[in-house]
Amino acid sequence: MVHGILRTLSASIRGLHQAAYLLAGLTLVSQVLALLRDRIFVHAFGAGHTLDLYYAAFRIPDLVFALIASLVSAYVLIPRLTGGSREESERLISHSSSFLLIVGGLVCLLLCAFMPEVLSVFFPQFAASSNFVFLARMLLLQPILLGLSGVLTSVTQVHRRFILFALSPVLYNAGIIIGALFLYPVFGLQGLGVGVLIGALLHLLIHVPIVSEAGLLPRLVVPSPAIMWSVVKDSVPRSFALTLGALSALLLSSFAAGTGEGGMTVFSLAGNVAMVPLALIGASYATAAFPVLAAKANGNNIEAFTETLSAAARHLIFWSVTAALLTLVLRAHLVRVILGTGAFDWDATRLTAALLGVLIIGLVAQGLVLLASRAFYAARRSWNPLVIQFFGLILSGSLALSLLHLGTTNVFVRDFMEALLRIEDIPGSSVVFVALGATLGQLFMGVLAFITLRDVAPGVARSLLRPLFEALGAGMVGATAAYGLLSLMGNIAPLTTLAAVFTQGLVAGMVGLAVAGAVLALLENREFKDLYESLKKMAGTKLPPSAINDQTHT
Repeated sequence: MVHGILRTLSASIRGLHQAAYLLAGLTLVSQVLALLRDRIFVHAFGAGHTLDLYYAAFRIPDLVFALIASLVSAYVLIPRLTGGSREESERLISHSSSFLLIVGGLVCLLLCAFMPEVLSVFFPQFAASSNFVFLARMLLLQPILLGLSGVLTSVTQVHRRFILFALSPVLYNAGIIIGALFLYPVFGLQGLGVGVLIGALLHLLIHVPIVSEAGLLPRLVVPSPAIMWSVVKDSVPRSFALTLGALSALLLSSFAAGTGEGGMTVFSLAGNVAMVPLALIGASYATAAFPVLAAKANGNNIEAFTETLSAAARHLIFWSVTAALLTLVLRAHLVRVILGTGAFDWDATRLTAALLGVLIIGLVAQGLVLLASRAFYAARRSWNPLVIQFFGLILSGSLALSLLHLGTTNVFVRDFMEALLRIEDIPGSSVVFVALGATLGQLFMGVLAFITLRDVAPGVARSLLRPLFEALGAGMVGATAAYGLLSLMGNIAPLTTLAAVFTQGLVAGMVGLAVAGAVLALLENREFKDLYESLKKMAGTKLPPSAINDQTHT
């Protein structure tokens, strides 16, 4: 029995849609744990000072991860591992891991020494807290652990072990939950930090058996300048792109923290909820498509590369539009079910729901940016995502700051946004302007990614117009049906219990999906047909046992 479970977990998944749906299913488990983690947090702490400190403490370590770990990440290593010999692959993995430990370790030690000064720049309202500084220092270990996991993940993905890949974040969130339930009561805020490190370690260790069996476990060596330059010279643009993304998140978090106590928390919580459909849809398709895109690009098969990219983008749009519109309608129900507990009061619930409604508008754009970035990296066009992220950072940061200033100084603008989002008289409501700036920046990046895809796959952008308009039409009809049903049920039964809120939201969401599906069927939507065929294959096909040296060719 144990052998059968292990064989299933290490099975190789070949089809693009099957891999994407499998990744989405396992990602859902991880996201459920992440939401359970957030529910545990808000039940105990509410939207207040403690969680403000917790979420703010991640921002500098996240920046380190983007700057250093991305230099040797899976997205850089996978194209080099595809089709290479075992000796070449082992040398690449060993030198990349050693580079990460040495360079990343030195950067983290330097930041650790000057952490109070760094934090005072971005979070001056928290920098006087010794617990905050200690937690931020502790979390500097996380980018090293997750960076090493990223190196090993390249082997897991090359061999299409997508189940193990998707289980990594599940274990990561499990570690954080352990910290919240068992370590925080004993050690306080530092206990939460230890839980994060436990999760990061589990994220790394799950890949060790597969990498070991493949004979690719890294050794600690002195990194070869020649080997590392061949990797870093191509990964520098991606590292800078991710650094710009992390810097954008840092700036937006700094703005949100400045709107008052709890502002950082509700902004982070709304972002976490909005991240669920992005992880399920955008990240799943981008991850499933990347090894195939890399293989086609290495083989100079432009036609197959374009076809794979187009298929992934069409299905990404198909799912993302529907999810975004239904989330917009059901945002209050989602937040009440997920976070409405304990110390998380009604004002925090309403404000988080408003932020979720603003952030979810950028879902399709975020997914396209993820997929387009993978396509550019597979085609060795690493500068394109950097340009997209650069303009996104400038626009998001400047818009968020400008809108925040406008919303706090102009009574008409503030009253209009509060009335539109139904957050009148809630303290700290100006944080919605930060979210609005972030969303406008994401939409701009999505359009830019949409246009520049022609650089690597001519004709792809045009092929996405039809599924975009069909998904928008079907999604709007489905969302309207869900909203009408919510209004009808709201007049019949009061929403005084969690069960009532959950039931009403579930029924309305199912009706909305059914109506949207019916519209797509009437339109004879191609993606809807592909979904049906893929589900039939997944239901009728057993996962095959896989040899460890399978190649990625399809």
